[in-house]
Amino acid sequence: MMDQIQNSLKIDKSDWKPVTFGDVVFEPKEAAKDLLSEGIEHVVGLEHIDSENIHLRRSASIDESTTFTKKFAVGDVLFGRRRAYLKKAAQASFAGICSGDITVFRTKGELSPTLLPFIVQNERFIDYAIQHSAGGLSPRVKFKDLANYEFLLPPQAQQSELAELLWAMDEVIEKASKVHERLDQLFKVKAKLISNLSYKESELYRIKELCNIKDNLRVPLNSKQREKMVGDIPYYGANGRVGNVNKSIFDEDLVLLAEDGGNFSEFYAKEIAYKVSGESWVNNHAHVLSMKDSSCSIDWLHFSLIHKNITKHIIGTTRVKLNKSDLENIKIWVPPEDIRIPVEKEMLILTQNRQLAKAKLVSSEGFNKSIINQVFS
Repeated sequence: MMDQIQNSLKIDKSDWKPVTFGDVVFEPKEAAKDLLSEGIEHVVGLEHIDSENIHLRRSASIDESTTFTKKFAVGDVLFGRRRAYLKKAAQASFAGICSGDITVFRTKGELSPTLLPFIVQNERFIDYAIQHSAGGLSPRVKFKDLANYEFLLPPQAQQSELAELLWAMDEVIEKASKVHERLDQLFKVKAKLISNLSYKESELYRIKELCNIKDNLRVPLNSKQREKMVGDIPYYGANGRVGNVNKSIFDEDLVLLAEDGGNFSEFYAKEIAYKVSGESWVNNHAHVLSMKDSSCSIDWLHFSLIHKNITKHIIGTTRVKLNKSDLENIKIWVPPEDIRIPVEKEMLILTQNRQLAKAKLVSSEGFNKSIINQVFS
C-alpha cells in the first residue's frame, strides 16, 4: 500500500495555482442560541482534540458543559488556535459547539473539504501559525493572520485524487493503531493479573528476598554535565530514557522502578517500571534492581512490576516517593516454574508483537507526515 501511494504521489504541480488560506477557507461565526431546540449534543474543548491526529473522536455532552456557543458542522476542521505548537487540528464527523480556543475552518467552493485537514496538518502551516501567534504564557493565533498563509492549490479534479490517496494513507495508520491498541490492552490485562491479584502467601516474595537493590551505585548528572559527556549509552531516569552519555555505571539486565516522579497513581494506564539491558547510566530518580538468583527471572520481575498497584507504599503529596525501605517490602508473586515459565514466554511474545505493532504505527505516521509535507510544501 505505501509503495503504491508513494508512486502515485510523483506530482506535477505546474498547473497548481498560488492562493492564500483565506481565498479558499473561511471562519464561520455561528452561535448556538438554544442548545436543546437546535439538537446540539456534542461539546468540544481543546482537551478533546488529539495532537497530530485528523480525527475528532471525543467530546463532552451539553449536560457536562454549556458555556460554549460557537457552532461547527460535519466536515469542518477544528483548529487549536491556543498553543498552536500542540498541533491540534481535526475534522469533525459530527456537529456541535466548541471552545473559543478553537477556530472553525470551513472550505469555500474551490477547495474540497476532504483535503482541508491535510493542508492544516502540514508542518509549514503549523510553523506559520506558531510564528503568527501572540501572547506570553498562552499564545493564540487569529484567523485573519492565518488567512494570509500562502500555498499551491491543485485543480479540483486532482484534489479528489490526492484526497483519496491521503485518506488511504490515513486508513493504514488507523489499522496499525487498532492493532497496537488491542495488543497494548491485552498486555496490560495480563500484567495486571500477574501483579495485582491475590495469591497464596507461600508464593509471595518480598523484593529484598528476590533482588539486589543497587541504588548506591547511581550517579545523577545535571544537564551541563551531560553536555560534556555526549555519547550513545542510555541515561535513565524515573520513567525511562532521558538522554545519552559516553560512560556507563551498569552493564547487565536491570529493572528500574521510579523512586520519585513516577506514574504511581496511573499504574494501569502508564508503566511504573521498565527493563534495561547492556550498558547504562541511571540517575537517582529510579531504583535499580537486579536478580539475586535464578528463582525468579528479570523478565518476570519486570512483568510483575510494570503495572503494579504500589500506592500503599508511596509517601508524600506534591512530590510522591517510593522509599527504599518500602520498596524492599513490596511483594511479588513467584509461582512454581511449571506455571511461571509458560506465562513468562507468552508475555515475552506479546511484548515483541506489541513492539513490532508500535514500530509499524510510528513508521506509518512518519511516512504520512513526510508525504503531506511534500504535497503541500
